[in-house]
Amino acid sequence: MPRMIRGMLCLLLLATSSAVQAQSDPIQPDQLVADAAGAIIAKINSNFETYSDDPGLLEQVIRSDLLPLLDMHYTARLILGRAGRQASEQQVAEFSEAMSNLLIERYSSGLMNYRSEEQLEVLPLRGDLNERATRVRTRVRLNQGGFALVDYVFRKTDDGWKAFDVVIEGISYVSTYRNQIMPQVEAEGIDSVVSRLNSGDLVLQE
Repeated sequence: MPRMIRGMLCLLLLATSSAVQAQSDPIQPDQLVADAAGAIIAKINSNFETYSDDPGLLEQVIRSDLLPLLDMHYTARLILGRAGRQASEQQVAEFSEAMSNLLIERYSSGLMNYRSEEQLEVLPLRGDLNERATRVRTRVRLNQGGFALVDYVFRKTDDGWKAFDVVIEGISYVSTYRNQIMPQVEAEGIDSVVSRLNSGDLVLQE
């Protein structure tokens, strides 16, 4: 997976605080993606050398600005699938945090490839908004030429619209990780899987 496309998994995290949905004036999913794209490009352009010298600073920004826009607990439940049905809320929360750390560490560097808003085109929504799953379609212009199709899947929560999956060229990252993690949880238990994720002993394919 090209580094630039990897960065799409983290794009929503870097929206500024003005892009966070307010209850009285909720931002629609397509506008949220557009706002996030503008915010990430502005931040990278303003701090490119700083982030290049110290990638950890970019990871800190992602943790503070991106994670509130994602429904990582719901994503964790989807990745665990049937293997997580007996898991406690605490276990799911610990798994969610482990996955968040993995995604941030793995994909944040790909965001450094975004320097122009023209690289991302948010396509018109198809049909009405579906509170359970609304897909925002985008096209990403690749540095080597051509485009990649990247879709963000949102659901409506009490805190507004939140993304819970990213689909790159038809491949869901939720499904990709569920196919690897669910058998591991069924075989050895969720606590062991969380421990191995945190230690780096469990390596997941992209």
